[in-house]
Amino acid sequence: METAGLTVRGQAVPFSTALRSLVNNPRYSDVRFVVGQERQEVFAHRCLLACRCNFFQRLLSTDLDSGVPSPVVLSTVPAEAFLAVLEFLYTNSVTLHRHSVLEVLTVALEYGLEELRELCLEFVVKVLDVELVCEALQVAVTFGLGPLQERCIAFIEPHSQEALQTRGFLELSASALLALLHSDRLCVDEAELVRAVRSWARVGAAVLERPVAEVAAPVVGELRLELLAPAELSALEEQNRREPFIPVEQLVEAWKCHALRGGTVARSTPCRRRRGTLPREHHRFLDLPLK
Repeated sequence: METAGLTVRGQAVPFSTALRSLVNNPRYSDVRFVVGQERQEVFAHRCLLACRCNFFQRLLSTDLDSGVPSPVVLSTVPAEAFLAVLEFLYTNSVTLHRHSVLEVLTVALEYGLEELRELCLEFVVKVLDVELVCEALQVAVTFGLGPLQERCIAFIEPHSQEALQTRGFLELSASALLALLHSDRLCVDEAELVRAVRSWARVGAAVLERPVAEVAAPVVGELRLELLAPAELSALEEQNRREPFIPVEQLVEAWKCHALRGGTVARSTPCRRRRGTLPREHHRFLDLPLK
């Protein structure tokens, strides 16, 4: 009776190196891509892509005519990220960089490459910093990456003031900003947070060509105006008259909190102090714990 065969393995490094030499190599390639806004031409091998990735299997399943096939145009995929994906598909390893890892992660998610996604997530966590964290939070919210979203918010909390000044913060979607504003642990005063959200809304209004108040509407309810002193509320009202930003009803509720002096203010109202809230005289009437 014939015994079962034994699989023996050669060295992985020479094999990986040989396959890496085929990445974006026109020799023997049978498919061309035109990638990114720069329309960079990238060469690949149809059979390898199809057996490694269901996305490419579907994309490249059409029968080829004789001669040179037409290039596949992927204008929304950055060239650097696409080449990183090809490197992973050819070699099962990838070279990641801080400035482009979120783009690679996005492509991995869109193409259903689970292993590459995990490698990117591990790398993001290692290199997370103030400049990157809001962009990472946006990716996490967009694709429903709960653990990454929690990690980003936990990073922002002690670095709130710096994070609010980044371009990534100004480019957050309303849903991503809302997730951030839910936190009681932001180390920033409410007055500064109001200013940051106004700046965010102005940028969104300019990009979307919509009124500031309309852009801000999904998130302003999370601003805890009750924490502001009367003089700050008055100044905010005056600014609000010149540039509508916060609903009048929300300002009225903030004034009520001062009038009631906390005795009948429910704990469910947004009077909770954040970790970075600066003390004000009326806070002693709120009688709410610092989270």
